[in-house]
Amino acid sequence: MAKFDLAQVTAYVEKHIAAFHKSRLTKVESIKLKQVLKSKNPYLYKAKNVTQSRDIIESILNAFISSSEEGIFGNWLEQLAIYVNDMVYEGRKAGIDGIDLDFDKDGKRYLVAIKSGPAWGNDSQVKKLIDQFDTARKRLATSGSRVDTICVNGCCYGKSKPETEYKKGNYYKMCGARFWELISGEKDLYVNLIEPLGKDADEMDLLFRTSYDNLVNRLDREFLIDFCKENGAIDWEKLVRFNSSCE
Repeated sequence: MAKFDLAQVTAYVEKHIAAFHKSRLTKVESIKLKQVLKSKNPYLYKAKNVTQSRDIIESILNAFISSSEEGIFGNWLEQLAIYVNDMVYEGRKAGIDGIDLDFDKDGKRYLVAIKSGPAWGNDSQVKKLIDQFDTARKRLATSGSRVDTICVNGCCYGKSKPETEYKKGNYYKMCGARFWELISGEKDLYVNLIEPLGKDADEMDLLFRTSYDNLVNRLDREFLIDFCKENGAIDWEKLVRFNSSCE
């Protein structure tokens, strides 16, 4: 076990947070109108009496971008967690499907599946995680490992206290402060990460906002051309046919 170095972690975050912003910007710039329209419910907009194309565009984009950002940032946090854990416990990216982190601590072996937050999956996804943990345990047993194996669903944010941590199926769920303490040995790491994450945030957000506004204008223009009548009204029949026709 090595000594935790907050300055080193801070430098890592400040250096690599730009990668998140770049991915976020690239995602926005790659959005196509017909791509996002196919995944949305046109009946809902009609039922809500939406009459302006821009309202549809912004509603679709807000949902699409929010979902993609969660995934992009979740992947970024996973890499940060692996970096921190490697610094202290020589942890590594596991070579087992579904397991993100593999490390030894206090005479035990920890296998961690990292998720952004506690409400990350449905019943079938949770069952899949349980199966993956079972497979990982069997593989370690076959390899001759005699160390106690602890499987953990680690969530980067959310609440989890020692007295309320519970075993779900064949694993423990640790969220927020408890997760970051588990992988680093530092009780306050979850708080200390906040400041470096804000490096150049204003500048990067300005670039994002400019790109987002341009995207809204572009998609709104395309929508007016492709899915509005000559008088400017939304052509609901054409929109529904595009979204749901078998043709």
